[in-house]
Amino acid sequence: MSDPAPEIRPAATIMLLRDGAESLEVFMVERHHQIDFATGALVFPGGKVDARDRAARLRESCDGIEGLDELEAAFRVAAIRETFEESGVLLARAGSSHALIGADRLRGIGAQYLAALRDGETGMLEIVERESLRLACDLLVPFARWITPNVMPKRFDTWFFLVEAPADHLALHDGGETVDSVWTTVDSAVKAQSAGERTIIFPTLTNLRKLGRSHTVAEAFAAARASAIVTVEPWVAKDEAGELALFIPEAAGYDIVKTSVSSLRG
Repeated sequence: MSDPAPEIRPAATIMLLRDGAESLEVFMVERHHQIDFATGALVFPGGKVDARDRAARLRESCDGIEGLDELEAAFRVAAIRETFEESGVLLARAGSSHALIGADRLRGIGAQYLAALRDGETGMLEIVERESLRLACDLLVPFARWITPNVMPKRFDTWFFLVEAPADHLALHDGGETVDSVWTTVDSAVKAQSAGERTIIFPTLTNLRKLGRSHTVAEAFAAARASAIVTVEPWVAKDEAGELALFIPEAAGYDIVKTSVSSLRG
């Protein structure tokens, strides 16, 4: 009897962007070496959708989720929660304000709730209701959707979202699941990976390179909004030389359609 197929877990990640002195910059964190997925890799803040992210009452405190079903909304809540947990940036508004909460308010919320949120002792619903906040899901721009290949023992259905980083929110790694953080241009990150200075797994690297076609936040947003999301579920097959390779659909619009199967590490 064959082993049952691994469950595909919903997950979400945010590519925090800002306009740098030379080019577009993206915030990345280094995963702790004891984490069982993407160990030691440079990644975007993100993680699995939690049961609390799907709380029905959360819809009342989320901007921009009209027309989305429960899971689609939960992807966005998870992306905001994970970004708060892993970088300290909270995409939320207070009361009826159109502006995101400022740095002073953020420090107080972080001091009161971040430890419990990271430990799974509370969720975003409790935070937004106690603090009269609204999650700014409307600021998330869908960029990509990737599903882990069926040859992997752990599988995720992951949405990638673009967000412009709030200017007064200080993005830093959490010191738990993530042990380092960096604002980097795409070119610098790709060069560090090629030189063996950083580990960047295939989905992250491929999406970095696609992001690198844009030179400003505005360009990245415009490109993402103009492109249809084609779900990428890589598969392993023999290439024209008879060698095993990892393939992705050409319609997804990336610079490559195949790579070495060694790219599956992580």
